[in-house]
Amino acid sequence: MDTMCAGELVTTNKTEIGQDRELLTIYEISKILSSSLNLSRTLRETLNVLSNYLDIRRGMVSLLQSSGELRLVAAHGLSREEFRRGCFEPGEGITGKILQTGMPVVLHDIAAEPQYLNRTGSLEGLGDKPVSFVGVPVKHNTKVIGVLSIDHLADQRHRSFQKEVMLLSMVANLIGQTVRLQQGVAAERDALLQESRRLKTELRGKYSLDNVVGYSKSMQEVFAQVHQAAPGRATVLLRGESGAGKEVIARAIHFLSPRKDGAFIKLNCAALSETLLESELFGHEKGAFTGAQSERKGRFEQAHGGTLFLDEIGDISPAFQTKLLRVLQEREFERVGGNRSIRVDVRLIAATNRDLEKAVMDGGFRADLYYRINVVGIFLPPLRERREDIPYLVEMFLSRFNRDNQRQLQVSPEAMRVMLNCGWPGNVRELENCVERTATMTHGNTIRDVDFLCQHDRCLSRMLQGDLPPEHEIERHVAPVSMPVSTRDNARDTTREWRSGHDTSDGGMPPLGERERLIWALEQCGWVQAKAARLLNISARQMGYALSKYNIEVRKF
Repeated sequence: MDTMCAGELVTTNKTEIGQDRELLTIYEISKILSSSLNLSRTLRETLNVLSNYLDIRRGMVSLLQSSGELRLVAAHGLSREEFRRGCFEPGEGITGKILQTGMPVVLHDIAAEPQYLNRTGSLEGLGDKPVSFVGVPVKHNTKVIGVLSIDHLADQRHRSFQKEVMLLSMVANLIGQTVRLQQGVAAERDALLQESRRLKTELRGKYSLDNVVGYSKSMQEVFAQVHQAAPGRATVLLRGESGAGKEVIARAIHFLSPRKDGAFIKLNCAALSETLLESELFGHEKGAFTGAQSERKGRFEQAHGGTLFLDEIGDISPAFQTKLLRVLQEREFERVGGNRSIRVDVRLIAATNRDLEKAVMDGGFRADLYYRINVVGIFLPPLRERREDIPYLVEMFLSRFNRDNQRQLQVSPEAMRVMLNCGWPGNVRELENCVERTATMTHGNTIRDVDFLCQHDRCLSRMLQGDLPPEHEIERHVAPVSMPVSTRDNARDTTREWRSGHDTSDGGMPPLGERERLIWALEQCGWVQAKAARLLNISARQMGYALSKYNIEVRKF
């Protein structure tokens, strides 16, 4: 009696241990499958767990593709070439049969089964050793979406097929739910991306300007303001650094306005003295001064019915500010040397790179004139704050150069990276000049990084920037350019994808802080400062400055 009780107790304990192990296996697999949306990785880890529990030789998960074929997506114990061969049609071989029927299949010896195709080479190198096979369908609800299968040496087995089939069926159900979840998330993501692209296309169609490149968020805001302000009569004040494109935006406002059929007249106020500026704007009568041999219309009269663009308006003298204020208030003026009032219908667009608010506070600019011209203010961001537009600008400038000079130049990835990393104190105008100068002096059909003056310490921009810290020169997350600029229609999306996360297993620059970036570059180059400086597109002097600033001790080998 005691022996029987002991025997029963031992049997019970073994059963409980086996059940606990199965539950632990299911628990571990459920954690793996819910840990990530990276399907291939989670399925590989699932097969690894099954390998530890069932002592399997090979494990495979095949999923039904949109093309209708059953393709291997994760495996354990297969080489890369064997994995590549894992593709079946529905009903083809044992795996295809499981997909077609939705029923589990058990083979005690796969070598004795004529329908077993051995497509992945399960029988190779085994001699006469029998190999058993168990395959179960992967389902979601009632629909079969794949197959989970394992094989192992038959003489190494100590478990019943029934328990094995039950365990694999439970795992297959978990896999089915995970696959559908992943596919649902992927479908939602694709739908959101398509909707985003559609909205961007509509936005670019609605907020785009001829001959103006600007896909960045800041420029899209400028375009929206231009479209909003253009139809009206209000005076517009364009703010921004020199070379940011204020004149191009002024032209866009004119040609989007009801005055587009009228004249667009421009004048740079900083280029003329007060006397000449008055004559240029208001005109003069014959004999008004020495050399005035005939009557001449000024820019205001020439712009009648159209638009007058006054660039660098912040540089006019206080005395002339008074005369200009009267014209803007009364919409009439007298020519130099005349006494007849002339009324004009002109829309004014002014531009400046000066801080007018500070000039008003310092007394250098009249407050009443400031309020008169600053009705609708539009700020143009500097190029360094919209770097995602640089590839498109380079493409436009280079296409124009190729067309005018019968060339077929392209930009290498290294050259594009140099331009993406530059601070561009001269903004778009400087970028255009740089592209044209480099293209002119480039031998061959490809612009490379060594073709730029900055790579030879002969760049004025680098001199103007002086000893700026490296973070002012190195863009933190620059998109890698992998094709000629002429074919880079998705440059902005590439930049965004890099910013959202980049796999650095191939040696690419990770999105680190400035100090970590310097250490990363030094480690990549064996702590050779000159090489690290070239990797970061900075000079050796700036590298030394950065090392001193961040207190980085260079390792000696």
